Amino acid sequence: MAHDRTRLAGVVDVATAALHGGLATIQGVHSAIARKPFGPLRLAPVVGDVSNAVQVIHDGVTSVVYGGLRAAIAATGSVARLAAGFVADGEQPRPGSPADLAVAALNGFAGDRLAREGSPLATPMELRHLGRSLAIEPTALAATFPHATSRLAVFVHGLGLNESWWQLHAERHYGDRTTTHGSRLQADLGYTPLYLRYNTGLHVSDNGKQFAQLLARVVAAWPVAVDELIVIGHSMGGLVSRSACHYAREANLDWVRLVRHIVFLGSPHLGAPLEKAVNVGAWLLGLVDVTRPLAEVVNGRSVGIKDLRFGSLRDEDWHDVDIDEVLVDRTGHVPFLDGANHYFVAATITRDRRHPIGVAIGDLLVREASAFGRGRLRHTQFPLENGRHFGPMNHFELLNHPDLYDQMRRWLTRS
Repeated sequence: MAHDRTRLAGVVDVATAALHGGLATIQGVHSAIARKPFGPLRLAPVVGDVSNAVQVIHDGVTSVVYGGLRAAIAATGSVARLAAGFVADGEQPRPGSPADLAVAALNGFAGDRLAREGSPLATPMELRHLGRSLAIEPTALAATFPHATSRLAVFVHGLGLNESWWQLHAERHYGDRTTTHGSRLQADLGYTPLYLRYNTGLHVSDNGKQFAQLLARVVAAWPVAVDELIVIGHSMGGLVSRSACHYAREANLDWVRLVRHIVFLGSPHLGAPLEKAVNVGAWLLGLVDVTRPLAEVVNGRSVGIKDLRFGSLRDEDWHDVDIDEVLVDRTGHVPFLDGANHYFVAATITRDRRHPIGVAIGDLLVREASAFGRGRLRHTQFPLENGRHFGPMNHFELLNHPDLYDQMRRWLTRS
């Protein structure tokens, strides 16, 4: 019950902060526009005195109005927060429910702020099984996985999602709601599937470091000795997986030597065009004082989203720099993991990958060139047979499409 009260209170806090932010933006734009007519009038004798007096009155009235609105929002938020303690019903959001998915989306857009403020809505990194958090402890893992195998398959979701999304369209494709790439790998090839849940609003490198340490704990506590580890990352999840391998290699963690295969499903190795466009848009808004408050709102998106601009994987890519500067690529080279096979999946919404629309927008969120890591300045070298294009298919269909699973199985069983 106490957890639910804090969760509901967290919802109220976020909503109240959003209202305050929106009001501040409106006031900022209002003030910028209001300054325009007063400026030229000050230059004229006599009229300038009148202009100054009118501006003082205007500013005083608007200050009272906006101050009253802020007080009303604060009061309403306090009452709603108090009420949250009485309406909590003790139920956790059901995995895959609208509330559960909404929290995941909120973490994608503002997860860094939620974590910084200690909000109960900030998603902790954890492994999940059947909709529940896994305790990374030998006895608990043995009880949860009585038939644990020595082969682990870890699935890492993308921005604004959680592990429930791996079941997308399962009923359409398989006639039930539970069949996933993971359950099929378990039935066909004997992999035990594990699903990561994490705060996608944090820096990719922060999540990568956490993920590296989490896998170390899992391998150490697993009921049987782990012989093989594969990682399947969708979108941002592929970048987090690469970052985890990078930091595990630096820390000489044992699990990194067990990785045999890494599959990237629509991962933006060279960045995502939408985030680049937003970066340019915010910069343009910031050039004019009237729209500068709007630029500040746009730049309030999470650092996790900003890492997708060029596919940042390391702390050095963002530390001590202005991450809102326009289209400056500071990403350093991170080599792929030695001893592991890497597979790259790209999709386009057009059947023909060379169709102008398919080339321009890819799977709606990631272009084929970025998913394959093939650009003019950065170019990923991999065997031709380790890359596969699917079309027509969108970004989210990669999560649980039978055609994609068939390809993945062929890769994993290839001698």
